[in-house]
Formats: sequence, structure tokens, C-alpha cells
Amino acid sequence: MGGSIRKHKLTPTAAVIIVGGGVIGLSIARALAQRGIRDLILIERGEPGAEASWAAGGILAPQVEADQPDEFFRLACASRDLYPEFAEALREETGIDVELEKAGTLYISFAESEQHEMRARHDWQANAGLQIDWLTGDEARTVEPNISPKVRYALRFPNDYQVENRRLVQALIVSNQKAGVNLVTHCEVLSLRIEHEQVTGVDTSSGFFSAPTVIVAAGAWTSQITHARVAINPVRGQMLCFAAPQIASHVIYSSRGYLVPRRDGRLLAGSTSESVGFDKRVSGEGVQSIKAMAFEIAPCLEKFALTDAWAGFRPHAEDNLPVIGPDEEVRGLFYATGHYRNGILLAPLTGELMAETLVTGKSPITLRAFQPARFQMVSMK
Repeated sequence: MGGSIRKHKLTPTAAVIIVGGGVIGLSIARALAQRGIRDLILIERGEPGAEASWAAGGILAPQVEADQPDEFFRLACASRDLYPEFAEALREETGIDVELEKAGTLYISFAESEQHEMRARHDWQANAGLQIDWLTGDEARTVEPNISPKVRYALRFPNDYQVENRRLVQALIVSNQKAGVNLVTHCEVLSLRIEHEQVTGVDTSSGFFSAPTVIVAAGAWTSQITHARVAINPVRGQMLCFAAPQIASHVIYSSRGYLVPRRDGRLLAGSTSESVGFDKRVSGEGVQSIKAMAFEIAPCLEKFALTDAWAGFRPHAEDNLPVIGPDEEVRGLFYATGHYRNGILLAPLTGELMAETLVTGKSPITLRAFQPARFQMVSMK
């Protein structure tokens, strides 16, 4: 994790408890602290940011897979557009550069059959005033010389970025420490305590913590918490890392996966999508599948060393959308979970919107489609 977490003195009572220390929980804590709510406890079952946030690719690309301008697309674009200011603010607060890269994202196609779908995506986004470029195969190879000679077409998204998610985690931790947020680590939240339809705190492996407001931002572990009434399932994603400097400047997508170049010469390749519970193993099948995808995009990768492989758990709600907002039956209880493949992308806006919700007492209209009440929620009885 690149440094130990300084633990504050254990304080069993707070104004707000945040359950979960990934980028979502950390971003919410930071946003609340900036609004003057500093009596905060953030409780993390391990080290902050060490699960999905650490395993991610850091891609900030809402346009690349979008087929329509729905409410999720607008949410994702709004959060992406916060990133330049978000990254600069974190650098000023912490001295950590989160390596926001603005080269853009390239979506490549090998099949003539994909042309119609790509044209449709290009046309609606262009008509909506979004930045998007149609490239021939030759034009795509001019932009990225190492992609396969078999590439027929490509879409370029100049405003779809990437961030070094592990540096982002480090910056958010330091920012919260400097703001005085109480980061309680290696402490598992076992149950929400609810009395007379009001949350009163959480029962943990280290005892009871009291607060009239609790935000569940526990990602894939949400449903493991007793009385958390939103159903979230873990979806394993495996990732590979090559030592392959200067292979690409853009994030490169195909229909099978993606490549993410890093400043330090690493190249990430991902990812699988597997419903295997909390089995975090990297599988031979997964490695071979990702390798095949990566070598199809950039055949020259075969001569570079594979240096690392890992897996993480995406938090998945049944309709693929995040769950953000209040529990309508339990006063003081909120959720910010189920971000699935978009936790890094949605972190800054989720933090701002949750802070606004708590400070004003009203859920922003932006969150209308993502309220927990859209589900038949798990009974507390």
C-alpha cells in the first residue's frame, strides 16, 4: 500500500460513520470534512483502498461503451469532468500526483460486422456535442503504431482519461488524515444497529461504534453486513501487468478487453468478469484469456515480460447501476455502493453528492435513478 496508515485514538462515538475505506468511502469522508463535518469515523475491514480500488485499471471512460445518453451516462460524464480539478486539489492537499493522463481512449475494431454499432455510437455522441473521432485502421495506427495491422476502424475519445488509481488511494488517505478523519483499520463491521427505525451505529469486531448517521460504502462486502438491505454481489476481475514501456499512449479498448499504459513503463491488461464469490485467486484460464486479448490488440506485447497478476471484486447490483442514497425505512442510514466497474470514475462525484445529501438533508435530483428504493430491499425482520 505504499506506507502505513496512522491510526487515530479509537473514538466510539461520532456524528457520521462511513463503512468501507475504498475510493468511494474515502471520497465521501473527504467531501464531508471539507464541508465542516469533521466528527467522522471511517471503518475499514483491512487497509484503506486495498481491495477493488487497488486492483482497478483507473480508466475514466464513460463514452467508450455508451450506447445512449441515459442518467448513468450523464452521472459518469459529470464525475469524469470533475477529475482535473479533483486531481489538482489532491496534489495541493497532499503533494501526491495521481497521474491523471489526458491522452484519451481508443476503441478499436477487428471485424467488419462491428462497423454499424461503432457508427451508431459515433453518430449519437457527435450529434450530442461530445468529442469523438472516427478513424480508419491506418489512421488508428498513425495514432498508435503498435496496434495490430488487422484493426479496421477505431473511435477516439479525447476526453476519456485515466488515473493511477493506487496513487489516488494514497492521496485520498493522506487528505483524510490531514483533515482529521478517524481512520479505523483492520476492523470488520458485522452489523448495523437499528432502533425504532433509526440507525444508532455499528457493531464491529472491535466493539460498538455509535453514530446517528451511517453511510454503507462497503463495496462487494455490503451484503455481508447484517441489516444492510441492499443486495450486492462480488464479481471477480483479473488483471495482468507487463513491463512494456512506450507501447501505447492511449487507453486502448477492444470488444474483448483493454490495455492501460502507465508512466512508469507498466502496461495493464484486463479484465475478466466472473461470479465466483470471494475467491480472489488468479486463474490460469483468466491469464490466458487476457493475454490473448492483449496480444490481439498489440502483437508486439508477446516479447515483453509479464511481471504481475492480481484479482479484485467489483461490487455488482442486479441492474448494473450504483446504489446511492438514503434507506427510506431507516432514518440516518445511507448507501454508496454497487459501483461495479466504475468506482474510480464515480468517486469524486459520489463524494460530492453524498456530502450534499447529508448537509442539506435532501438527495440531489442527479441521484434519482440510483436510490436504494428502486429495489425490493431485504427485510430487517
